[in-house]
Amino acid sequence: MKNNERGIEDYLSFLRIERGLSNSTLDSYAQDLNLYRDFLDKLDLTFSTVSSTDIINFLKEEKEKGKRSKTLARLQSTLRNFHQYLINDGKTDKNPAALLSSIKIEQSLPDSLTIEEMEQLLDTPEPTTSGIRDKVMMELLYATGIRVSELISMNTINVNSEMGFITVVGKGQKERIIPITDYVAELLQEYIVDIRINLLKDKDTDALFLTNRGNSFTRQGVWKMIKKYNLLSGISKNVTPHTFRHTFATHLIENGADLRIVQELLGHTDISTTQVYTHLSKKSVKEMYDKFHPRK
Repeated sequence: MKNNERGIEDYLSFLRIERGLSNSTLDSYAQDLNLYRDFLDKLDLTFSTVSSTDIINFLKEEKEKGKRSKTLARLQSTLRNFHQYLINDGKTDKNPAALLSSIKIEQSLPDSLTIEEMEQLLDTPEPTTSGIRDKVMMELLYATGIRVSELISMNTINVNSEMGFITVVGKGQKERIIPITDYVAELLQEYIVDIRINLLKDKDTDALFLTNRGNSFTRQGVWKMIKKYNLLSGISKNVTPHTFRHTFATHLIENGADLRIVQELLGHTDISTTQVYTHLSKKSVKEMYDKFHPRK
């Protein structure tokens, strides 16, 4: 139905303009809402006439298709927020998704590497132009715990090797400053001065990490690069970009870092997080980071 389609388009525009969500996040919302729209269209329902029972049946149908509890919980949250938007915008007067009990998520954490395994992985790249670049990318992922989307969005201006910080733009276009060790600061500086210029070709770009053709990396490109070294290193665990983020947090906490500091470094702002965040100065974060990160 056209009204259903228009409602989704308006909501996505709202999320992009008012909330500043990234394209990848918007794509996830669009995928969820399009599934929902298709389900309603089959039943000749609109966002105004759909009931809580209809939404339960929709979630059951998605579960039968093999959707996991985490995905179903995200779907439910998306529908709840979407219907609330429709109410606020005067398009409907009820939120049928708000009446449903929250779906319990099966907790499953990705594999984290031991310090020895991480050292083994980081030492795998050859000292070639592309090998050094790949090593620096993986070192930065482990040193900071940044998301792969944050990594590929970085420009050269986001690196302050002298002061020992990088700047990234995370979810919701929120900028945060993350400390780096002297070791990683030196690697980044050497990469920018000696390696990146050879990858730049004739391209006019400020992107920090470049492919062999001088283009910016994609999420898939980083994933393929990491899988390559996962296999070459002989590590049996399944290593993905998120493995670095999880390992970063695990190693800091295992070495005694305060959980609140780790949460700030990771940029966690999810509303489902119950931990109370405390405001920490950049200086205290840097001091704690230097004290507890194992790879100096």
